[in-house]
Amino acid sequence: MKAPELGIEIGTFERGKRNSITDVKGVKVGHVTLIKGKGKLIPGKGPVRTGVTAILPHEGNIYKKKVLGGAFVMNGYSKPVGLIQLWELGTIETPIILTNTLSIGTAIEGLLDYILEENEDIGIKTGSVNPIVLECNDSYLNDIRGRHVKREHVVEAIKNASENFEEGAVGAGTGMSAFEFKGGIGSSSRIVEIEGKKYTVGALVLSNFGRREDLTIAGVPVGIELKDWPGRGGEGKGSIIMIIATDAPLTHRQLNRLAKRAIVGLARTGGYAYNGSGDISLAFSTANIIEHYEKEEIAIKSLPDPVLSPLFKATAEAVEEAIVNSLLEARTLDGRDNHIRYKLPEDKLIEIMEKYGRLR
Repeated sequence: MKAPELGIEIGTFERGKRNSITDVKGVKVGHVTLIKGKGKLIPGKGPVRTGVTAILPHEGNIYKKKVLGGAFVMNGYSKPVGLIQLWELGTIETPIILTNTLSIGTAIEGLLDYILEENEDIGIKTGSVNPIVLECNDSYLNDIRGRHVKREHVVEAIKNASENFEEGAVGAGTGMSAFEFKGGIGSSSRIVEIEGKKYTVGALVLSNFGRREDLTIAGVPVGIELKDWPGRGGEGKGSIIMIIATDAPLTHRQLNRLAKRAIVGLARTGGYAYNGSGDISLAFSTANIIEHYEKEEIAIKSLPDPVLSPLFKATAEAVEEAIVNSLLEARTLDGRDNHIRYKLPEDKLIEIMEKYGRLR
């Protein structure tokens, strides 16, 4: 259940049909979830609470038909792959893969397996490929040393991609924690009107950050109210990956600017980018397609900067709600050494929101 279904209003913009990143036409999301074993940690053998999530910017060959993108790093305690070339060239040419910290190498290999199979000319007729892989550390629940994510799981997640996908403790979000509750995958979308035309902004987050007392929902100090709820543990510093998709025509420079606004949404939930936190946002637009073998002049469509403010606000709103949705869509899950992350209790949340007069 997502925030609006509980009567929790975040922001003012209209939501898309699915209230999901896939409200941006052509975008798809796929998961592979790995859950095995329970009890005491045996390094390399389990318990396993991890997975892979793949975000596809469109339904075609992404390497041959690239999209423009941008990114922002708020705090760099992270191991992202592919951002340097994205900043240099401004294009995304692979699906975006999310997984756990120690599986990034395997995720790269799996992503390359998929791209090389789809593009036989790479390394022969054309040059290299820039895989994009982003991560968070799920070791509070997962045997992260076991590197249980395999190359075939990455390919499977890509091939599983659909407009309709699960949120919460699935895919890369399986072992993640947020505000010392169960976190993971969350998504939301907003529709804005600029100069008489409607555009969609969608967000997907991998939430794995936050101390309990910091949790804020629609301006309400929920974490303080629930500070004694069971399941606490860990330092709460964590990380978050925020993916923003839009069909608004934006340049690489403008997408870098859009990515920065995800941090506004993060801050509104109680994200403070602590020292050990990796806070990364990536934004892409489906409005311009860059052909790989293009040799002629390229005409890039873009909105003028003075009209971008609604997109900035919509991004902040979508990210803020996506983080809340990652908590609401999760389920209570145990993990290594009997660690437990409880789902954010909806009944108590409703009581708290009513207490502060913030329930619709």
